[in-house]
Amino acid sequence: MIIGVTGDTHNNLKNIKKICSIFNENRAELVFHTGDISLPKSLLAFRDLNCPLKAVFGNNDIGEREGLIDASNSFECEISTEPFSIEINKKRIKVFHHPELIDKEALAKSDLILHGHTHRYRLETIDKCIVFNPGECAGLMKDKNQVGIINLETIETKIINF
Repeated sequence: MIIGVTGDTHNNLKNIKKICSIFNENRAELVFHTGDISLPKSLLAFRDLNCPLKAVFGNNDIGEREGLIDASNSFECEISTEPFSIEINKKRIKVFHHPELIDKEALAKSDLILHGHTHRYRLETIDKCIVFNPGECAGLMKDKNQVGIINLETIETKIINF
């Protein structure tokens, strides 16, 4: 299974359109958003995905929580508080916005942890758990933004710049 990872899109509708295109071209079967969508109209832009979206609230989503929940109910999207946990193909995945919330228990009970907030690329193995953040997704400079693609069978990660 191919999953996509993005986060911290901060209302950049132009980038969200490109992000959806990248995930669709790479045949992502599920996309995770690690928070800081910011406005309901930005979440609605993810309707262009050809797969479901699972998202967590970030610190910039607090004031728009109800609107984001309403927007998520209008398409195949689930948005929740962090950490969000799911098991797919026997892989235990947790999604955080804030990396400082990742603790020993989360690491011990996960095969893959996704996070946002820092706008910085991270790929690290800690106690057999892969911790991944694709990096900047809302910037204005061409080719300085990136999203992640993960093959869940192999846990192989790939970065795509745009």
